[in-house]
Amino acid sequence: MDYNSLQRKKEFYQRYKNTLSDFAVQNYEQAFEIEYTHNSTAIEGNTLSLIETKVLLEDKISIGGKQLREIFEIINHNKAYQYIKGCIKEGMPLDEKRVKDIHAILMENIMIGGVYRNIDVYISGARHTPPSPNEAYKQVKNYYLDLPCKAEMNVIELAAWTHAEFVKIHPFVDGNGRTSRLIMNYQLMVNGFLPISIVKESRLEYFDALESYAVDADLKPLADFIVALVEQKLDFYIRAIEQQRAIINETTIF
Repeated sequence: MDYNSLQRKKEFYQRYKNTLSDFAVQNYEQAFEIEYTHNSTAIEGNTLSLIETKVLLEDKISIGGKQLREIFEIINHNKAYQYIKGCIKEGMPLDEKRVKDIHAILMENIMIGGVYRNIDVYISGARHTPPSPNEAYKQVKNYYLDLPCKAEMNVIELAAWTHAEFVKIHPFVDGNGRTSRLIMNYQLMVNGFLPISIVKESRLEYFDALESYAVDADLKPLADFIVALVEQKLDFYIRAIEQQRAIINETTIF
């Protein structure tokens, strides 16, 4: 993981991002939000396609033949993402209240959210078994105590740990994956990086990376996985910035 190279790209993006027009930025962000919501819910089994997700979120048209739960998963995920953007804008730290709020939004009209589980849960096909409810409660409380103490990590490692440790504990009955991907992006965004979307086609590599941490305490596979996505996103914006700067220079010359 070449974090220094990534940091330089982030600094370039931060320095020149205002070169992009408001229309372009809004267009990029809208496309990301749809793709992110589609992928994060599809990883968990939601069957709405990308175009169906777009129609539901942008055109506010319900999708026939789909379960209400799937419809609410899409709507709620987008609401939760808007919530974290608002929290970051207001300078709120990632803490227990914020995480519970995120989960509660994700679970609206599905089940009561923001409440830790009181039953055992199992992850199908995984080598790791989440802790019992009492132990999970202790671990999640320690998780929030540890969050501020992880400042020695670089931002990518912090985002990876925030995600991997949370999903390892699995504090909620349902929605742990979506919640953990949202708080991973919270850490990236609050530290000046762009949010990322893990495409459903990469879920096996993604699950293997999570398993490496849960079973072997090895964070590197997930950190490397995140680095690739962050760099891909930065490269996209940098190309757009450079194209816009070239147009401005040509206009200035002529």
